[in-house]
Amino acid sequence: MAVYSDIVIEHFQNPRNVGVIPDADASARMESPVCGDLMEVYLKIADGRIQDAKFRTFGCGAAIASSSMATEMIKGMALAEALALTDERVADALGGLPEQKMHCSNLAASAIHKALQGYLEAHPEGQPGK
Repeated sequence: MAVYSDIVIEHFQNPRNVGVIPDADASARMESPVCGDLMEVYLKIADGRIQDAKFRTFGCGAAIASSSMATEMIKGMALAEALALTDERVADALGGLPEQKMHCSNLAASAIHKALQGYLEAHPEGQPGK
């Protein structure tokens, strides 16, 4: 049985940033090949920074908590900073995750990366260093 930190439980019971941004500048949908959990992420971007982030996750408590924490972490970040977000950083911010649930934090980071990569492909002028 997995033991979760108080932070994981708090983000599962009271997730932040749940929802959809109808006029999102970037969005992505990722499914975990490990367990089938699914995350959709929506980002509002202005002046090279993430102004807002929302998510919808269909999965276990760790996946929901990871999505909540990841969206909290990237708000206000420059795009290059958000692209550097790792599953380990998400898990650390949650006070750790059991090894068998680490793929949940990877789902959140991967969905954010996918959304940002799509945005940067469509807006090459917004790429870091340009």
